[in-house]
Amino acid sequence: MIPEVMTAIAISEPGNPLVLKPERRPVPQPGEGEILIRVRAAGVNRPDVLQRKGAYPPPPGASDLPGLEAAGEVAAVGNGVTRWRVGDGVAALTAGGGYAEYVVVHETNALPIPHGFTFTEAAAIPETFFTVWHNVFQRGGLKAGEDFLVHGGSSGIGTTAIQLANAFGARVFTTAGSEEKCLACVSLGATRAINYREEDFVRVVKEETGGKGVEVILDMVGGDYVDRNYHAAAVEGRIVQIATLGGAKATADISRLMVKRLTHTGSTLRPRSVEFKAKIAAELEAKVWPLLAARKVQPVMDMIFPLTEAWRAHERMEEGEHIGKIVLDVF
Repeated sequence: MIPEVMTAIAISEPGNPLVLKPERRPVPQPGEGEILIRVRAAGVNRPDVLQRKGAYPPPPGASDLPGLEAAGEVAAVGNGVTRWRVGDGVAALTAGGGYAEYVVVHETNALPIPHGFTFTEAAAIPETFFTVWHNVFQRGGLKAGEDFLVHGGSSGIGTTAIQLANAFGARVFTTAGSEEKCLACVSLGATRAINYREEDFVRVVKEETGGKGVEVILDMVGGDYVDRNYHAAAVEGRIVQIATLGGAKATADISRLMVKRLTHTGSTLRPRSVEFKAKIAAELEAKVWPLLAARKVQPVMDMIFPLTEAWRAHERMEEGEHIGKIVLDVF
C-alpha cells in the first residue's frame, strides 16, 4: 500500500546544514516510462551541499529536494515501463528528490542492486560510478597501460576512480590531505598517494613517470591546480574538470596546453538528459556491474545517518574528514 504522503528532507532556505528539515510531502506519481522507488537509502554528494547553500539549483522539471542517488524497491510503475516490476531492488541516479521515502526516476536510469549488496551500499553507487565512468573513461578515454591522476582520492568520486582505473589496467596516482587518507587510497589500488599538504604533486608525478607525466587527470579542485595539471600532464594528455572546489577562476600558461597538445574538458552530470544517462547506465551494467557483483570494486563506506539527520551527514561532508561515501538510511 503506497501512502499519500511521505517524509522528505527539504531545504527551508539557503544556509548551513540545519536548514535541512523534515517535511511531509505528497508521494510523487510515476509518469510515462518512470518507476516509483520506495527509498531505503540515499547517497550524499557534494552537489547536495552546493544546492543547500543556494549555489546549485535543480534543473527544470526536477524535484526541489536534494538527493542525486537512491536505492530501494520498485513500488509502482508508469505506463510503458518494460524492465521493472513492483518489488524489484534498484539503485538509481536521480536529478533530485533522493532525500525522501519515495522518489520517481526514469526506468533507464535505474540498475539492479548488485548481488549481495545492502541498500546502503547500493545507494552509494550511482552518482559516483556514473560520474567516474563518463568523465574518466568516456571523456578522458583512459586506457589500460596509461597513467592516471585523480585529485581528492579519498572522496566518494576519488575512491571510485582509483578502483575502476586500477581494475581496467591503468596505473593510478592520487592526492589526499592526510596520511590516513593516503593509506586508504593505496589500499584501494593507487600506486602512489601524494599528501598535497606536504608534497608537490607535479614533482612526484614527474618523478614516478620518468618525466613523462600522466595521460589522464580527473580534477575537482580547479583554481591553481589548473596550471599545475598542465605541468603534470603528458604530451597528448587529457584533463577532465568535474568541480571547482579550489576556485572557478584560474591563471594558466596556455602555451603549455598548446605545446603538449593537451585536451582540457569538463562536464556536469545532473542537467544531462534521461537518454544520455541511460547510455551511461547501459555501459556500466555491461562493464562495471560484473566487477561489483564479484566485489572486485565496491563503494567505500564512511558513515550512515538516519534520513531525518541529513544535516549531520552534511556536517560530516563539510568537515572534510570522510573517506568514501556518506549515506542516509531511510528505513
